[in-house]
Amino acid sequence: MADAVPVAKLVQETDLKVFSGKEFMADRTVTVSDISRPGLELTGYFRYYPSNRIQLFGKTEISFSKGMTPDELSVVLGRMATAETPAFLVSRGYEPPAEMITEANRAKLPVLGSPLPTSRLSSVVTEFLEEELAERRSMHGVLVDIYGLGVLITGDSGVGKSETALDLIKRGHRLIADDRVDVYQRDEKTIVGEAPKILRHLLEIRGIGIIDVMNLFGAGAVRDSAEISLIVHLENWSPDKNYDRIGAHEQFQQIFDVALPKIIIPVKVGRNLAIIIESAAMNFRAQSMGYDATKVFERNLNSLIKEHSAEDEEK
Repeated sequence: MADAVPVAKLVQETDLKVFSGKEFMADRTVTVSDISRPGLELTGYFRYYPSNRIQLFGKTEISFSKGMTPDELSVVLGRMATAETPAFLVSRGYEPPAEMITEANRAKLPVLGSPLPTSRLSSVVTEFLEEELAERRSMHGVLVDIYGLGVLITGDSGVGKSETALDLIKRGHRLIADDRVDVYQRDEKTIVGEAPKILRHLLEIRGIGIIDVMNLFGAGAVRDSAEISLIVHLENWSPDKNYDRIGAHEQFQQIFDVALPKIIIPVKVGRNLAIIIESAAMNFRAQSMGYDATKVFERNLNSLIKEHSAEDEEK
C-alpha cells in the first residue's frame, strides 16, 4: 500500500494539464482518494474544510468565483491553499482565475486542469487514487487470464502451478503473475491481482529457470493486471480424501472483504491440469450466465427417480 501518491504521477497517469506550479509537483503528494468540491469554502465557510484533498473546481465553482471581487477571491483561495493541500484542479477546460494562479504560486501549490466534465474527472481521479492507495497483500500463486477471467492458481510449492500456467499460455491464455501475486480490493465486490515489478512477465520453471513470457510468446501472452474471478487450489492426490465429483458444494476464500469462489483440484500423474483448469473457467463463466450443469444433473436425476417410482407403482 502506498502511503501517498506524488502529484506528478497523478498528472502523468490521468493526463492532466499543468497551468502552473510544475516545479512544486515533486513536493506535493495525495494521501486520500476523496475529492473536494469547495462550494462552501468559496462563501467563506471553512469550519470543516478538508484541506488534505484535491480541490476540484467545476462549472458551479468557476461561475460563482466570477461573481466575486478579486480581493474576495484572493482571500478565499489563499485560505484554501494550505501546506497540506495537494493541488487545485479545474475541469471542463476552464481557465483558472488569475487569483488562483497567484495564491497557488504563493503557497507553492500546482494548478491542474482537464477537458473532462466535472463528474467524469472526479471519477477518473478518485479511481486512480483508490487503486494507488489501496492496501496490498502478497499471495503465493499464479494468476492467469483464461477467456477473460482472472484465475488465481494456488497450492503448495512444487505442485505444478507454474508448469500448468505455461501450458495454459501455450493454449492461448495470458499470464499476469507467477509465484507472487500482489492483490488489492478495488471496490466492495472486486479483487485485483498484479505482478510485482521485478517479476512482471516472468515465469519460473524448475529445470529451465526464468523465462520471459512476453519475449517468447509475444505481447498477447501477458497482462499487467486482472480482476480475480476464481481461485483454483491444486493439492496432491490423497486416496483417503473425498473430492467433490458433481460440484454440489460451493467453497469460498476470503480476500480482504470479498469472498471469492474456490475449487480444489487433486493433482495426480496423468491428469492434464491445464485442460481441467480451462474447463473450470469455462464452467464458471457458464454458471455466471445462468447455466449450471450440476442443477441440470439434479433435475435429470429427479426425473429419472420419478419415472422409476411410477413404474414400480404400476407393477
